[in-house]
Amino acid sequence: MSREQFDPAKVSLITVGEENDGQRIDNFLLTLLKGAPKTLVYRIIRKGEVRLNKGRVKADSRIASGDIVRVPPVRLPEQNEVPDVSPKLQQILEASIVYEDAGLIAVNKPHGLAVHGGSGVSLGLIEALRKLRPDHSFLELVHRLDRDTSGLILVAKKRSVLTALQQMLVNKKGIRKQYLALVHGQWDEGVRDVKHPLLRTERQSGERIVVVSQEGKTCHTRTRLLSSGRRYSLIEAEPVTGRTHQIRVHSLAEGHVIAGDEKYSDKTEKELDRDYGVRRLCLHAWRLSFRNPLDGEQLTLQALPDQEMLEAFRQAGCEFGGDV
Repeated sequence: MSREQFDPAKVSLITVGEENDGQRIDNFLLTLLKGAPKTLVYRIIRKGEVRLNKGRVKADSRIASGDIVRVPPVRLPEQNEVPDVSPKLQQILEASIVYEDAGLIAVNKPHGLAVHGGSGVSLGLIEALRKLRPDHSFLELVHRLDRDTSGLILVAKKRSVLTALQQMLVNKKGIRKQYLALVHGQWDEGVRDVKHPLLRTERQSGERIVVVSQEGKTCHTRTRLLSSGRRYSLIEAEPVTGRTHQIRVHSLAEGHVIAGDEKYSDKTEKELDRDYGVRRLCLHAWRLSFRNPLDGEQLTLQALPDQEMLEAFRQAGCEFGGDV
């Protein structure tokens, strides 16, 4: 039986495909049994109800292409149906694909689109791509971008590609992510390495934020001044580590909040942004460089910001030629 024919209400024998070769069986089941509590998955493994090639398994057992996994009948919580992709969003996403091969898709994610559903968002980038590519049994995000951040994001079409690229990110070696950021004030050209430790916390209102704190995790962002206007500067920022809101909070810690950053800017900065016509977070993942896990080819992908962000650069007096 293939995963497409799977019925959670019945005993099923699932043949493992190439895309799941080498995966842990607990992670395989969590993906297969979408919405199932982790406690349920580990319980059916522990009780021996899950079998791999007719034998008992442990949660960390690895599966291989061609293996047969017996899955017992389970009751899954009802989930809200993922809505269809609107013709407009379909057109936007298809036009946003900047690179695709047998192992991955690179998308220039629009500002305002979440990378995945949840927290009131029913349809994110990954759900939309799965709807648009129903023939692909495996589509997973390699990394993430904030909803308000635009730019390049990678989606793996094979588990081996996902694992290889994520390992590069964990090892901080073999992959470079470079962002464009329009920031308030005159950025010091001598600032090249920002290394403030960052801690995730909450404001009294319950809003989740990130702050500089010695109790936080080590962080490193490389920066380079590209252009300066009277009230703003355009910088390139390369996160060596990959912490939540890293570029936004590192810029703030250097005294230069990113233009359009509603979460971290103060009243004066918000007023100046309105005066200059800034209506969005001016942070864009514009360049990705890495070695393709499929063939070893060195790829450098580039995606320019949209016209709204380019107009913000122009209004701020910050030149950007599109190749820096």
